[in-house]
Amino acid sequence: MNNSFTIGGQIVDLVNSRIFSGVIVVKDGKISKVEEKPVGNTRYIMPGFVDAHVHIESSMLVPSEFARLASVHGTVATVSDPHEIANVLGKKGIRYMIDNGRKVQFKFFFGAPSCVPSTDFETSGFTINADDIEELMASPDIYYLSEVMNYPGVIHDDPELMRKIAAAQKNHKPIDGHAPAVTGVDLQKYVGAGISTDHECFHLEGALEKISLGMKILIREGSAAKNFEALIPLMASHPDKLMFCSDDKHPNELVEGHIDVLVRRAIALGYNVFDVLKAASLNAIRHYHLPVGLLQQGDDADFIVVDDLHNPVAKQTYIKGVLVAENGVSNIKCVENVTPNIFERPFLYKQDLFVPDEGKRIKVIECFDGQLITKSLLSEPKVVDGGIVSDVDRDILKMVVVNRYQPYTPAVAFIKGFGLKRGALASSVAHDSHNLVAVGVTDSDILHAVNLLIEHTGGVTAYCSTEMVAVPLPVAGLMSNEDGYEVAQAYKNADALAKRLGSTLYAPFMTLAFMALLVIPELKLSDRGLFDVKKFALTSIYEE
Repeated sequence: MNNSFTIGGQIVDLVNSRIFSGVIVVKDGKISKVEEKPVGNTRYIMPGFVDAHVHIESSMLVPSEFARLASVHGTVATVSDPHEIANVLGKKGIRYMIDNGRKVQFKFFFGAPSCVPSTDFETSGFTINADDIEELMASPDIYYLSEVMNYPGVIHDDPELMRKIAAAQKNHKPIDGHAPAVTGVDLQKYVGAGISTDHECFHLEGALEKISLGMKILIREGSAAKNFEALIPLMASHPDKLMFCSDDKHPNELVEGHIDVLVRRAIALGYNVFDVLKAASLNAIRHYHLPVGLLQQGDDADFIVVDDLHNPVAKQTYIKGVLVAENGVSNIKCVENVTPNIFERPFLYKQDLFVPDEGKRIKVIECFDGQLITKSLLSEPKVVDGGIVSDVDRDILKMVVVNRYQPYTPAVAFIKGFGLKRGALASSVAHDSHNLVAVGVTDSDILHAVNLLIEHTGGVTAYCSTEMVAVPLPVAGLMSNEDGYEVAQAYKNADALAKRLGSTLYAPFMTLAFMALLVIPELKLSDRGLFDVKKFALTSIYEE
């Protein structure tokens, strides 16, 4: 491992907002000297990119494989919330992520999930309580308290949740927020509890209100939630309050790009290069107190080399002085991984999906492309043989959430916005408790898709009577332990089939996964039934 060398070029010093010609001397992975002097090389050397909020699990890759794909794009570190695997495997899952990440040359900074499960209206594999958080917060492996999704709990002083927040404050660790559509007095109380960031803003007005109260705004561009266009104008007025993040990034998109994509887009729009690069690295490093280098003497040698400052594409990526990626090829090797999981679900039968007609209109979840929020609609049902079925002509499809931890009866509802004309989609990635979620045009299609997941003990699948694609995810039903590029291709094939089946969504599987997330308005479905987020209570599928 050669991590002692000298490299010269145009050095991008984000700490002092300047660029100068010089050389960097690296010794044993540390920057021992930065010397300003003329050099012939016109390449730029700049700090590597940091994803300020990501669930590694949503890439469907274990951390070691995520690192192989992300480092190619100049990413050297992530602020990672292991919330997903914690819902399945508890503290054991968090430890798995930390240990796996240590197997490769990449900087993963994990938080302690604050809301496992995110509500009491769903079934998860484990609960992370206040005692667990106090233990985790005291660990040097934990850098922050992950997104506080239970904003009603903060607003109403839930004792258990407030203990978790107090544990983070006691250990001087930042607290991440998650407060979509929270405003006014409620937001003031939420921020007053010590919560310092939010990545759930989807319009400028909400972001500006949060900034006025002292919050940092994470501009998110993931596979399902895309808020860059709405929020990037903040770069002109509040650049020091911004960080870039992906939140949830599916493997096929991670192959194409990561935080570097946001950097190039922002620069192309004419924003100040230093402001943009700081949002991609320095701001997160300082906010979360990360031991990531910024090209200063004594720092770890974490940096990237690019040819064009205004269209930065990583030619080389160094982490602790090790060349981990070069010219689009990762030097990080695959490692062996175990596959911990919990999957106690027997196969479904057709009668499990029957919804009796009660002569009333039904509540329908309306989903939107590129958004996690939904709307609640009322609709006349399509009835066949006394049961309510999918209505393909009106794009009102049956949706189910199946408890994977216990053999309970599935919860069934209806959703608009997927656009399927044939077949079904199913996934064991279903935020946040990761039960099985499926949507389809017939009960038979849904049944086959869900039972394929059960057979594989987790994964994603697109199914119709003539073809199917399944991507097994044996690690907690969330991640593959296989080569990340191969997983990305398999997922790409499933996504392509979903679109051939008629889905009009950019990322149908990611959107499906969030239809079980009970902390984002308005109407969602858990394994226990339809959930009204505004009322924060379970509700009937029938008009009341």
